[in-house]
Amino acid sequence: MQNKYALNVAGAAMVLALLTATAHAKGKTFALIQYNQQVSFFTDITKGAQKAADEEADKLVVFDANNSASAQDNAFETYIQQKVDGIIIVSVDPDGIAASIRAADKAGIPVATVDAVVPPGPQKVEISVDNELAGRQIGEFYADYVNKNMGGKASLGILGALNSNLQLLRQRGFESVIASSPGIAKLGVADGRNIQDQAMAAGENLLTGNPTMTTIYATGEPALIGAIAATASQGRDKLKIFGWDLSSPAIAAIDAGTVVAVVQQAPDQEGYNAVKALDTLTSGGKIDKVIKVPVEIVTKANIDKYRAAYK
Repeated sequence: MQNKYALNVAGAAMVLALLTATAHAKGKTFALIQYNQQVSFFTDITKGAQKAADEEADKLVVFDANNSASAQDNAFETYIQQKVDGIIIVSVDPDGIAASIRAADKAGIPVATVDAVVPPGPQKVEISVDNELAGRQIGEFYADYVNKNMGGKASLGILGALNSNLQLLRQRGFESVIASSPGIAKLGVADGRNIQDQAMAAGENLLTGNPTMTTIYATGEPALIGAIAATASQGRDKLKIFGWDLSSPAIAAIDAGTVVAVVQQAPDQEGYNAVKALDTLTSGGKIDKVIKVPVEIVTKANIDKYRAAYK
């Protein structure tokens, strides 16, 4: 009886070990090639991706390209050689990354593009906001604010990132709306290149060159922070700022009344959806080719629900 009992216990232990090993084997490895990991928008993408990977018992490896398109291409080569199960790319150069995406596809590795819209190709899913539409939405909010609070007249500077296709879409959508407002005079566009230090310097130059400027539209998080810093350093406390992507400085500026409205994306949902889509696809399921994540325009009226995330 004892031997038989011992045999049963040993058999049960072996079955349990095999089941555990099988469950572990089902876990996939996905690589997230990031734009950078200094801007909170991108770190939030990573957080969302990690949450989805944890839920699916998958492994997520993250590469910080630190704003380098060539580093992203090199990362693709590395992950293709490692035979990861899928690659998520937050592209620095959406046009230039196409060859790397094709190489991954040829190797049988599905690619999900996040945030930046990459030209048509073999990528399996595209996850982003409709940047031009959201640009029009904040443009309509801005024009309405100028009419109601500034007597219909404003002088406008744009702090953008001319190397970013998606931020150019945000600029184009915004400008398409204000073009029909004769009381709004556009004074100039400064290029912050989506890099914090450069955006701050560009904001300083934009204000110095336009002492009569009354409003700024910032097309991304570095640009918005740069506009806030430049406004404070030059004592332009009456200037009103409209922009994209919340941060601690942006929330403080909303409270102070300097920032009027911010287009808030859900970057964590972009990362989350990317991992979920690749997990479903590599498990034999079907996914949508395009997933659009909605935005919200944040003002003093609805800022409270975002405070905890930026403390």
